[in-house]
Amino acid sequence: MVNMLFSLLSTAALLWPAVASPVQGKITPRVFIFSMFEPETTIWWDRPEFDLKARNISLPGLSPIYPDVHCTPDGDICQLTTGESEINAASSVTALALSPLFDLRETYFLVAGIAGISPEQGTTGAVTFARFAIQVALQYEIDIRELPDSYTTGYIPQGAYYPGEYPTSIYGTEVFEVNANLRSLAASFARTANLSDSATAISYRANYNTSAIYQAAINAPSVLECDVATSDVYYSGLFLGEAFDNTTTLLTNGTGVYCSTAQEDNASLEALLRAAVYGLVDFARIIVMRTASDFDRPYPGEGAAEHLLYSSQGGYEPAVENIYLAGIKVVEGILDGWDHTFKKGVAPDNYIGDIFGTLGGTPDFGPGRVESLIDAGVLRRR
Repeated sequence: MVNMLFSLLSTAALLWPAVASPVQGKITPRVFIFSMFEPETTIWWDRPEFDLKARNISLPGLSPIYPDVHCTPDGDICQLTTGESEINAASSVTALALSPLFDLRETYFLVAGIAGISPEQGTTGAVTFARFAIQVALQYEIDIRELPDSYTTGYIPQGAYYPGEYPTSIYGTEVFEVNANLRSLAASFARTANLSDSATAISYRANYNTSAIYQAAINAPSVLECDVATSDVYYSGLFLGEAFDNTTTLLTNGTGVYCSTAQEDNASLEALLRAAVYGLVDFARIIVMRTASDFDRPYPGEGAAEHLLYSSQGGYEPAVENIYLAGIKVVEGILDGWDHTFKKGVAPDNYIGDIFGTLGGTPDFGPGRVESLIDAGVLRRR
């Protein structure tokens, strides 16, 4: 079985040169922006730097409410709106990756959306760049009203018997790692931006000053390098925040820093990874940028429901604006440095890919490549 698996992977690798042959007439973007819903999309439009609405390309397989890719006249910059949630993101990005209209082999992908944020790491309006994306809700779940007394959370890793145990049933989408060198370059570009804030956000975040562990929450927005949790559930509260913080630590072997919370990133990355296996995209050219629109948990003394449903946190508008303010610096940095840096690619020093080691190399998270494939049922233990 092991020999069969590696034979299949070797066969896939042999396909890459065939896929990589030049094709005339395709659009060859240097930067492709992934937005998730309308406010993240339109914040890029009608800007002096470029006209993203110059070319509107209908693409089969995209969201029925976001059916078009938008590109500049020269095709150097394009934008896709995936639709919200994991299913929409995976479907839309797959449609793009397999489209005969685009050559994406040298394209840099900028995931650029809003997110929640942990007050232990940052504040509303902050701009975060991830190295790890963790599918935190891919677990067993027991309603908290039926939990055994000894359990600290209703989330239990799949195939485990207790919170905090490593999962023994692995699907492959639990964790993705992207190029840390590229992340740092992107963050350095974004740090030249003057970020937006609001009086309401400043007033609301001051409430976190009563907790010693939430001091990052009271600061002005800044650019952070920390990691993103993916969940279709729009969750809020101290206990869920702590549970998924622990999940992030567990699934990344202590390397990941739980920071921002979003709904799509693991799905988009899985679609790009599958395309990368056949040389359609370069997985080392992915940037995951999320701006913080709200906190993932209330300040001390505030109820979780009040925090989620009724509080005016004031972070939404600055977060949307900061997608553009920080993101344009990243886009311009790539375009300005194309000839001497970005055309040839930014070589990663870290492992990149999924928990299976699909693109080669040995994951620095999880139980290791072979153990992961055994857990997934691909290999048998000898």
